[in-house]
Amino acid sequence: MDRKELAVNYKHNGHNCCQSVLCAFSEELNMPIEELDKMGACFGGGMGTMESTCGSLCGAQMILGIKTFEGKPVIRNAASLHKAFNEKCGATICKDLKGRDTGVVLCECDNCVRNAVTVLEEALNL
Repeated sequence: MDRKELAVNYKHNGHNCCQSVLCAFSEELNMPIEELDKMGACFGGGMGTMESTCGSLCGAQMILGIKTFEGKPVIRNAASLHKAFNEKCGATICKDLKGRDTGVVLCECDNCVRNAVTVLEEALNL
């Protein structure tokens, strides 16, 4: 199973979007699922309110930081990841992605999870 589908599998088995992305990179990060679940627990559903950044993108950004931080900010890398996710999904805010206010779903959760994994793999050259 590729990492995108592994992340979706986590999503369908009790993990929020952020946790799903984080857990799909457990081996790469050399971190246990239990710790990644704790790290991502508050980032599902746009930080629980749908008003904030998609949890999938939050998880991807966390991994990007873990994998690329070398004592200096990685703001350009973070901005590139944000832009790539926005281009694939049509938005980065949970309520916009889910069409809460417009009735128009831009990207379902499963595809947000897949897209977050895809743009992160591209950013990390995996």
